[in-house]
Amino acid sequence: MSDKANPPGDTPRYPIREVSRLTGVNSVTLRAWERRYGLLRPHRTPKGHRLYAREDIERVERILQWLHRGVPVSQVRELLEQPDAPASARPGVDDWASQRQQLITAIEALDAVRLDDLFNQVLALYPAHVCIEKLWQPVINHLEERWDDRLGAALQRRALEAFLRTRIGTRLYHANPQAGPLRVLIAPLPETDGPLWSLLAALLLSEQGHRVQLLDAPLSPQELTLAVERLGADALLLTSGKAEKPDLVKRQLPRLADQLGVPLALCGPVARIRAADLEDTRVAALGDDLPAAASHLNALLAETASDRDQR
Repeated sequence: MSDKANPPGDTPRYPIREVSRLTGVNSVTLRAWERRYGLLRPHRTPKGHRLYAREDIERVERILQWLHRGVPVSQVRELLEQPDAPASARPGVDDWASQRQQLITAIEALDAVRLDDLFNQVLALYPAHVCIEKLWQPVINHLEERWDDRLGAALQRRALEAFLRTRIGTRLYHANPQAGPLRVLIAPLPETDGPLWSLLAALLLSEQGHRVQLLDAPLSPQELTLAVERLGADALLLTSGKAEKPDLVKRQLPRLADQLGVPLALCGPVARIRAADLEDTRVAALGDDLPAAASHLNALLAETASDRDQR
């Protein structure tokens, strides 16, 4: 059965799963934009199924452009209805700044109920890559600068890790059976303080349609080789918020990359700090901007898949 649905005498129409694939916005968020804010008006079949025209897809892309500029979703409709509104226009209130402060307050207060509300609310209204770029990554960068060895810092970090491990693990459990064929194995490096970077990377790559296997504790290079083989991974992504030891970065990881039959990539501060050390190796240093890192990894996966098809 084709993913497209074309009502007789009408322009091509697309089911919600296809719009989600084309735009990167999950179906829950698309429905929320329609119900809460009237941003979309899909055609309905007699059975009530949503069908979207090409104009609807273009509208989703314009919505994403405004969201990336920091415009709250509640104010996007007004801008969409002003076709002459300049691309640089934005409201005076930065909704993301407010949400970042609320999230920091909830984490520092160990307020699990508020944290759960914020997590669910933002992911219902925004794609995961927008949430990570505008909310989660700035908050974690801010907290890691403050945590260091302060009393209570370890408690805040571990509580946040436990929260995200549960919520993101649940999402992976439900998303993986419906995901595409490519599998990404994610694991932290030994010196990192915890799996925060791995967890956010897992959330992002899952939204982009990959099957994600998340390991939240470091493994030796030998164990990673075995994990890639046994789990059938198409790429191995290692994360760290630290620089990691020179021997690991300069010798062990390049050797591991030469042995694996799939791409080996790093993301997080380690990939920014150690980029120069990896220039002449098969290890891909993706940097510490998670959405940009995911785009780079997707390109590596596409290249690998193309090479396999040609064999």
